[in-house]
Amino acid sequence: MTTPQQPPFPPHDPRRGAGTGHGDGREYGPASPGAHGTGAGGHGHAHAHSHGPAAPVSRHLRKVIAAVLIPFAAAVLVGLAVLWPGGAPPHERTGVGFDRQTQQGTVTKVVELSCQSVNASGVPPTGDTSTAEGSSAVQQANGECKRATIRVDSGKDKGRTFDEIVQPDQSRQLSEGQKVVVAYEPSAPEDLQYSVTDINRRVPMALLAGIFALAVVVVGRLRGLMALISLAVSFLLLNFFILPAILQGSNPLLVAVIGSSAIMLIALYLCHGLSARTSVAVLGTLISLVLIGVLGSLFIGWAALTGNTDDNTGLIHGLYPTIDMSGLLLAGVIIGSLGVLDDVTVTQTSAVWELHEANPTLGRRGLYRAGIRIGRDHIASVVNTLVLAYAGAALPLLLLFSIAQSGVGTVANSELVAEEIVRTLVGSIGLVASVPVTTALAALVVSADRPADRPAAQTTGAAPARGGRGRRRKR
Repeated sequence: MTTPQQPPFPPHDPRRGAGTGHGDGREYGPASPGAHGTGAGGHGHAHAHSHGPAAPVSRHLRKVIAAVLIPFAAAVLVGLAVLWPGGAPPHERTGVGFDRQTQQGTVTKVVELSCQSVNASGVPPTGDTSTAEGSSAVQQANGECKRATIRVDSGKDKGRTFDEIVQPDQSRQLSEGQKVVVAYEPSAPEDLQYSVTDINRRVPMALLAGIFALAVVVVGRLRGLMALISLAVSFLLLNFFILPAILQGSNPLLVAVIGSSAIMLIALYLCHGLSARTSVAVLGTLISLVLIGVLGSLFIGWAALTGNTDDNTGLIHGLYPTIDMSGLLLAGVIIGSLGVLDDVTVTQTSAVWELHEANPTLGRRGLYRAGIRIGRDHIASVVNTLVLAYAGAALPLLLLFSIAQSGVGTVANSELVAEEIVRTLVGSIGLVASVPVTTALAALVVSADRPADRPAAQTTGAAPARGGRGRRRKR
């Protein structure tokens, strides 16, 4: 005895017109991933769900998502308006580190000469050449030095020249025609007011940025262009809101939360469109950021991390003593985690949406299980990437500890390394948590969007249920 086969498509309705498929422009998803194909009698189209945008969810679910996100977006706008700083506060320049007046310059001439003729004394200050200081002094006394003539190319002293002696053991050697950055100290004697502080790297950096932008647009096309625009908006918010607001004395954690939320909303919706799928990614990112903020605040306080561990943070604290340096550290953890969180949440949401499009019969549990299997691979790669990124940034510091032959416990206990450990682990916990959270949210939203919940579903000629599993319809 054979069972009659159901037709692969709903019965043809003459009112829809031949060759048009469904007259309302809607397509019906297959009952299984392999149910694609072509039909006869005016149904000669094929379903290809993975190549177009995800189908919108029902109006009811859109209202639910909007009820959560619209107040959140409004709160972010209010926070931006209330905390907007209007520029960084002025201060008296110290002439130390980055807090110096600088101008552009060009090396016009380089002459080699004996170091003995320019150094005051070739005798090691300690009298011992076995030390690093003594060895350097001997090299400066017996080696060949350079006298570089530098022309100032900007500022009120444009065209002025000055000389600088380059020792043979200096890491930065100057060559004729090289563009440099010169520091200006008006209170110094006239012949010592200018000195070379760095190399001018604007041309190679601008070229590299241009190559990056071109590659993003060529490969990503419109999405790539939108990503570049969102990147520019992120930098604008960072430079005109987050940094000045912290310098004005606002709570660094509050500023980081509001600024990161604004960046997240703009970047995700601009790059991925105003849709339920993007909204789920926003919700997953927001929940993960809250978790990172709570954990970061707890463990930064518990580990007694001050956030004042090097010359730069010491200078900031000296110039603006009212800034909460531990809060600044926590703000850095939140902002640093945001970029990777966006990637994880968008990927997981898209994976669940595509799984649903490929097999609409999967329920929320099936979607979650399939999505979490994808997420586990993502977790492994992202956590490893984050740890290696922090290790690479702290590599000189780790080398110093290795030279000192310090134990692992001693190294980890030092505040300089403990900051990086807390930053890495808190960020990684947030990233790991974002996978199940976002996957569960996406599975819940997609599986809750059932045809039975829509009154219009009964008037569109949908196929009857087959084996207890109804056909899903794209809207």
